[in-house]
Amino acid sequence: MWSLAAIGIWENLGFNLVLFLAGLTAIPREMYAAAEVDGAPSAWERFRLVTWPMLGPTTLFVLTITMIRSVRVFDTVKVLTQGGPNRASEVLLHAMYLEGFTYFRLGYSAAITLVFLAIVLALMWLQTRVLDKRVHYG
Repeated sequence: MWSLAAIGIWENLGFNLVLFLAGLTAIPREMYAAAEVDGAPSAWERFRLVTWPMLGPTTLFVLTITMIRSVRVFDTVKVLTQGGPNRASEVLLHAMYLEGFTYFRLGYSAAITLVFLAIVLALMWLQTRVLDKRVHYG
């Protein structure tokens, strides 16, 4: 499981880094000057008061995309472990694949797919409801 987690982190790190760098370039430099005039002399204070709130939409997007990409992991599990040993690294999509294409229980595989869809929709709805209130669009 640790190797699967390390592969997932490595796979998403570059993409998320590019998104955050794009979000950083969208922050106007005048905001940092205004924060310094208003009494935020240290770099940490400017990060806390200017950078992090202005990265709110980028953070929400990155968290949503990362959540979707993490629940749809299939290829690394199929190639590296095939769900083993003793189904310890089994994920929902691999179980769907086994039921549909190995055991030919297509109805059961379709039911797993609908459960997977419901889980993803519930996670995205909850994440958007909780985090969208903290995002400042500027």
